[in-house]
Amino acid sequence: MNRYPLWKYLIVAFAVLFGLVYTLPNFFGESPAVQVSSAKATLKVDEKTRERVASTLQTAGIEHSGIFLDSNGVKARLRSTDTQLQAKDLLEKQFNPDASNPQYVVALNLLSSSPQWLSSLHALPMYLGLDLRGGVHFLLQVDMKGAITKRLDAISGDLRTLLRDKTIRHAGILREGERVVIRFRDNETRSKARIALEDNQSDLLLADQGEGDELKLVATLKPEAIKRLQEFAIKQNMTTLHNRINELGVAEPVIAQQGADRIVVQLPGVQDTAKAKDILGRTATLEIRMVDDTPGAVEAAQAGGQPPFGAELYVERGGMPLLVKKQVVLTGERLTDAQPGFDNQTHEPAVHLTLDSAGARIFKDITRDNVGKRMAIVLVEKGKGEVVTAPVIRAEIGGGRVQISGRMSTMEANDTALLLRAGSLAAPMEIIEERTIGPSLGAENIKKGFLSTMWGFAAIAAFMIAYYMLFGLVSVIALASNLLFLVALLSLLQATLTLPGIAAIALALGMAIDANVLINERIREELRNGSTPQAAIHTGYERAFGTILDSNITTLIAGIALLIFGSGPVRGFAVVHCLGILTSLFSAVVVSRALINLIYGRQRKVESLAIGQIWKPANSAAK
Repeated sequence: MNRYPLWKYLIVAFAVLFGLVYTLPNFFGESPAVQVSSAKATLKVDEKTRERVASTLQTAGIEHSGIFLDSNGVKARLRSTDTQLQAKDLLEKQFNPDASNPQYVVALNLLSSSPQWLSSLHALPMYLGLDLRGGVHFLLQVDMKGAITKRLDAISGDLRTLLRDKTIRHAGILREGERVVIRFRDNETRSKARIALEDNQSDLLLADQGEGDELKLVATLKPEAIKRLQEFAIKQNMTTLHNRINELGVAEPVIAQQGADRIVVQLPGVQDTAKAKDILGRTATLEIRMVDDTPGAVEAAQAGGQPPFGAELYVERGGMPLLVKKQVVLTGERLTDAQPGFDNQTHEPAVHLTLDSAGARIFKDITRDNVGKRMAIVLVEKGKGEVVTAPVIRAEIGGGRVQISGRMSTMEANDTALLLRAGSLAAPMEIIEERTIGPSLGAENIKKGFLSTMWGFAAIAAFMIAYYMLFGLVSVIALASNLLFLVALLSLLQATLTLPGIAAIALALGMAIDANVLINERIREELRNGSTPQAAIHTGYERAFGTILDSNITTLIAGIALLIFGSGPVRGFAVVHCLGILTSLFSAVVVSRALINLIYGRQRKVESLAIGQIWKPANSAAK
């Protein structure tokens, strides 16, 4: 009756072993580290970079406990914070001799100190939030007026192209504030232009102004277009921030929208505030320009040190000099998608670009007029440009589908597509609030949270053992296993633990012990009703399960609602809360039943159960 088959015991043993293994990494802490990543789109961090870091530290006599290469860059784990600062200064000088034009990002970081055998099992510590680990908090203001101005400038160029294609003559197109003004000399031409614009520019509100020879057509963005533009600006800026923060190697950054035009950025564990501000504050743009292939022009520019008028000297991938015209023919705003692939004819790695309708028209004109010439895709950042790639235009390209190929590997095609997709900031941003939380404050929060959970667990354990005796001890063991499972799941899922998350753990302990109280009281009730000890155990667990399941499902529904509609600390609380409910069901019902079966299930005849005082009703005592 009260015996589990072997496979159930094996499941419980495996679950406990799983909990131990995936909980262990949280006890090893973190060690200081220095990370080296690329600050240039065309500069790769590879095995040679790792060897260069290792030789630099070895030459300076700085001891380390491991240097490895991952997707974020080269990381060197160091013995102490003092050697961390020394290594950072040394690597900064070695990798960035010209401080005004840094080639690499050298940043302070923290890495897990877990043994290699745990890491090989993907047993990693939980991510800690800003309030537990320390780090920096930024509040960025997005310049929505700047986004609208940028869009109107692009629309001005679209209108020129559209009116030229429709052979409609105008006296000038100019952006004035938040409107675009088109001038005409006669009313008939203005009417034709209005019809053409209404058919092709659905986002614009058009109004006639002026008299005589000074006729104007004033275009402004519709309110719904402005709202759509603002939402796009926020989303694109958040995507770009995610890509930039990868350079810092932050394990679990928080990037969230706040209000209509603000973005919150939290970087747990980042110690280098100045470097974080530098990376977040970048304003990069993608530009397509034509290459100046005039014979001898590059050599003359190199020899004289001065490029010809209207051109700039760059170095393309591979180190070859390249003369690029200053005139920008297309910007990254016209790019809607970029995916890596292969050339259909040569089967070489390539990047496939998709342009919007306006960009497709402009690109068709450019490629038609420049067949056989080279076109450069330039990433401009902090006033300095880099040539990502410079392909040759083979034929006129229409339809908005563009292919970049030639002299690139599959990895380079993937990187180029990612770079082009990330694009630039849709609108300028500025940091309006900055807070730094030191590691010592985070450690204090962890200590207080740990102590509160420990004392809460101790109080529950003392009460349960005193009130339910052996069954209380079993309940405490099940409660400990519940805590083990919960921490293991949080570590396996790499969830971010915050102070509200610790509160959710404490709440999960209280809810988990509630299930054992229901079971124990049900067993007592069966004993009071005259059931044998073995029957009382069986019936108590069977009948209590329905009540436990109902109460946990209703609580889980509330937790899921918090998870769906909440954000920030509320969402962190909800994650731990929901996982705690699932682990408490397993530990309270399966683990505790397995222990009771081990204790009492092997005995043929049980005289009594060590479940504390069984109080009988007064009326039954009188009889």
